[in-house]
Amino acid sequence: MGVSEMFSLKDKVALVTGASYGIGYGIASAFAAAGAKIVFCDIKQEFVDKGLASYKADGIDAKGYVCDVTNEEMVQDMVKKIEAEVGVIDILVNNAGIIKRIPMCDMTADEFRQVIDVDLNAPFIMAKAVIPSMIEKGGGKIINICSMMSELGRETVSAYAAAKGGLKMLTRNICSEYGQYNIQCNGIGPGYIATPQTAPLREKQADGSRHPFDQFICGRTPAGRWLNPDELGGPAVFLASSASDAVNGHILYVDGGILAYIGKQP
Repeated sequence: MGVSEMFSLKDKVALVTGASYGIGYGIASAFAAAGAKIVFCDIKQEFVDKGLASYKADGIDAKGYVCDVTNEEMVQDMVKKIEAEVGVIDILVNNAGIIKRIPMCDMTADEFRQVIDVDLNAPFIMAKAVIPSMIEKGGGKIINICSMMSELGRETVSAYAAAKGGLKMLTRNICSEYGQYNIQCNGIGPGYIATPQTAPLREKQADGSRHPFDQFICGRTPAGRWLNPDELGGPAVFLASSASDAVNGHILYVDGGILAYIGKQP
């Protein structure tokens, strides 16, 4: 098998959750460039419509579905529709997620549960929905969007770190349980990505100085900058393609080197 064929996703059906914009959109766009058929979902029709318009503008023929990924019945129904309308899902990317930046002692149990539900329970529900057909087809790829918080703690993100740490271990367990069926389950741990959600943290202050968090991230990253969503495309294509058939249960950190770096001396 040649290198280009090894990384090809030609005619593969790829489902990326929460891919109307941001990281999910960047990954789905890379999959499309590699030849995959793109399917995505989001929680509201307005988000799906926005995503469809963006894909169309970029020349990508995508199909979008409204789905609450924490609702097992809705997920099962969506997967059945995708199988009927597009084909069996070859690649699942569990990208949908939320974060609540609240000090732990100020966070309610319900707020904690909501983050766990979206960031950990939903990937379990999604994987459970696609694995049977992957087994029947002879294999598949599952990519969980983990985080540096799968390894590190930080103020105000107790629920997020707990969920992403759990997602790392769910990734390894899916590998352990379903690797025998030629299913590879790996994770990507993004660093700090320049998305619309992080834009306020990168804006110049009134006095012309950089936002303190912007200074912190750039000083803590060997690359010295925020990363772009499309920089996750290459790693995602690798993990979705036959090039990674021997890679299973691995978390690939695409963080500009943060986890390898202690930071500059003051």
